[in-house]
Amino acid sequence: MKFIFAVISTALLAYASGLVFPWWSVALAGFISGVWLLQKPGMSFLSSFIAVFLLWSGFAFFRSQQNDDILATRFAQLILKSGNPLLLILLTGAIGGLISGLGALSGSLARSIFGKQEASAEGVPEDVSEAPEEQLG
Repeated sequence: MKFIFAVISTALLAYASGLVFPWWSVALAGFISGVWLLQKPGMSFLSSFIAVFLLWSGFAFFRSQQNDDILATRFAQLILKSGNPLLLILLTGAIGGLISGLGALSGSLARSIFGKQEASAEGVPEDVSEAPEEQLG
């Protein structure tokens, strides 16, 4: 359930940021979801990747269907050396998903690093062996 919530919230955040900011805002959406949602780094990457992969692939497919795949077929011939527009749509989704996934991975790792520093900054030792001798006994 947490994974599905992470996918939906990342997709909504990426969509909303894409309306205002440039294409790379999906990395910021992934970073924010990586910091905000408490997931392991691998799951954070995967949820953000799936969210933006589906979002960008869906947009590319929808836009491609509006013009009968004419533009997507031409770009697929130019870039991929094949006339299959579906490959171009999947490549578009994979690039967006990778960007967002790496942003989420960075956010999750940053949260884990800075979360440990906050605990030690409060004067609470992370390990008993780090406590001064006066406090132990």
